[in-house]
Amino acid sequence: QVQLVESGGGLVQPGGSLRLSCAASGFTFRNYAMTWYRQAPGKERELVASISAAGGSTNYADSVKGRFTISRDNALNTVDLQMNSLKPEDTAVYYCNARRDFIGTTRNYWGQGTQVTVSS
Repeated sequence: QVQLVESGGGLVQPGGSLRLSCAASGFTFRNYAMTWYRQAPGKERELVASISAAGGSTNYADSVKGRFTISRDNALNTVDLQMNSLKPEDTAVYYCNARRDFIGTTRNYWGQGTQVTVSS
């Protein structure tokens, strides 16, 4: 059974930090690119940060560059998102995604999300 379980969300003041973690099981984690998405109320889900299967390549949304860092541990089957200098506009539900492209199809797995609220 495939599972992606996010943790680490919560309430933080502007300028603060949080570290999100996503624990994966039920699939071959090291073969999947991992991505953090977020969705704020009334807005579409957007990509925050992604990391390649081996961890050698990362990509960030312009809005989080220099503040967020994505990392993965293929031995522990986890992917983390370190979020620094948080802003109220970072408030959203954050989702962990695993993706692998095959010939003719793509396999996607999603976590249930974790709430991040940035407010004073």
